[in-house]
Amino acid sequence: MKEQPQSIDDKFAEFERELSDLRAIYTGINARYQESLSSLSLLTMHASEAAKRAARSCEQSRIAAMNANEVVKEARSEKIMLAVQVAATAASMAAMAAVESAAAAAAAAAAAAAAVSHQAETASLKASAEASDASRIAAEAAAEAVRLAHQANVIASEMKKDSEK
Repeated sequence: MKEQPQSIDDKFAEFERELSDLRAIYTGINARYQESLSSLSLLTMHASEAAKRAARSCEQSRIAAMNANEVVKEARSEKIMLAVQVAATAASMAAMAAVESAAAAAAAAAAAAAAVSHQAETASLKASAEASDASRIAAEAAAEAVRLAHQANVIASEMKKDSEK
């Protein structure tokens, strides 16, 4: 009879030790999880900021292409070939910069979305949505910059043909 209570006490002590070990393991895992969440949150915020900056860069490239396009149109009437060629080249370079910035915005938005998929924080979801919106804006600006650059190059090409006649 005396062995059974001792056996129960031994089992109870064993369970207490296992519970203590599990608590220690949980504490370590929880600390690493919190660190990971913090890192992912920081990544999301940085990716969102990168996407926004890339979108602003795209918008500035679009404006540069638009201005170069205007120079080409004005120079057309004044028959200034060198200015036309330089402006058309500037429009093309601005369009290329816009496309690169749009790609950067898309990559940043993807990084933000990937980070959000590993966490469920409202701030991260908002940052990911902002990064996605910035990527859309960047793509629209890049497309406009490409259209303007193409238009400037068409005008420059027509002027070059006219001047060769």
